[in-house]
Amino acid sequence: MIQIEQLKKSYQAGSVEVKALDDVSFEIQNNEFIAIMGPSGSGKSTLMNILGCLDQPSSGSYRLNGNEVAQMQDDELAKIRNRDIGFVFQTFHLQPRLNAMKNVMLPLRYSEVDKATAEQMAEEMLARVGLSQRKLHRPSELSGGQRQRVAIARALVNKPSIIFADEPTGNLDSKTSVEIMELFTALHEAGQTIVLVTHEADIAQYAQKVIHMKDGKIERVEYVKDNGDMPAVSNG
Repeated sequence: MIQIEQLKKSYQAGSVEVKALDDVSFEIQNNEFIAIMGPSGSGKSTLMNILGCLDQPSSGSYRLNGNEVAQMQDDELAKIRNRDIGFVFQTFHLQPRLNAMKNVMLPLRYSEVDKATAEQMAEEMLARVGLSQRKLHRPSELSGGQRQRVAIARALVNKPSIIFADEPTGNLDSKTSVEIMELFTALHEAGQTIVLVTHEADIAQYAQKVIHMKDGKIERVEYVKDNGDMPAVSNG
């Protein structure tokens, strides 16, 4: 599903070149649950942005579902972000004036799905995350955990091939964090591929495999749960 080879990303900070990613290589197979972990400045957020087609590497190869991302035009990348990728963020990114169902329907505005079908799909996703009874509530009327469930339902509504979750429990208390991670686990067990960025070790342990990053490199790989023949991960 994802093939990264010798990925590099550099920024210019005045006269100093900062290497956010330094020769990173790995693969993610269909239906894997991967956590990317590391301290601030380790490169994990930069890597997530590249994987989510929100940024481009300075060099190296990124293939998503067999397609070289660097060769895609802006309109192609926009379609991939809407069709193949679901995003879940720490701060939820919900529209405050829209109720839960309309928030979940947002990604479908750019598809060919008619309104009635979009409403049905949104209701199905809200039911999947246990929020059918709150579909007409606005974000201000929901708890933090419920808002994140709405965000997860929105990420799922287009049936993406992969979900990227960037610190999805960062704004939640411990109990709610466990509930959200149990939801991610259930989604994975149902066949969803998930890539999670976190700095919390207990959250990373929900994944099958943890990629530990430091100074833009993969420091080590921890296999948490058995997944048969997992692909090798290296620094290139």
